Amino acid sequence: MVAATDAAILVDMIEQVEAELREARLARDSEKVGALTMLLAALKDAEKANGGTLDDAGAIQVMTRERKKRVEAAESFREGGREDAALKEEAELAMIDAYLPAQLAPEELAELIAAAIAEAGATEPKDLGSVMKILQPKTAGRADGKAVSTAVREALGA
Repeated sequence: MVAATDAAILVDMIEQVEAELREARLARDSEKVGALTMLLAALKDAEKANGGTLDDAGAIQVMTRERKKRVEAAESFREGGREDAALKEEAELAMIDAYLPAQLAPEELAELIAAAIAEAGATEPKDLGSVMKILQPKTAGRADGKAVSTAVREALGA
């Protein structure tokens, strides 16, 4: 599996997922085949909805959404006492993570937040929207939106 880096986001994630799906089928890895099939379907649906093309930003958005689904499902399964199903979701989550850019370290996120607050001239919690508008393109696929929002609120004194 090829991991995406900040500098080298995979040019065509659909092709990469298709290649890994072929490898998983040849290896008769049914769990990986199932996970990659769902991921490929989500990417192709997004591609179709976007007029037949899907750029890197769109693919990252789809992967991020699929990642979030797996995190929430794993939590739900754990709460319901289904550890085996939670582990399966986490395995799928690890596959998705391999396609996403590296997650921001807390220090990097703090620097981005400070710069965005300065750029927006934000001084109070009501300025959250303008700060988030600046941050979202810089953190897309690299940090959870909810975590970013929470950190901005704290930085603005909310």
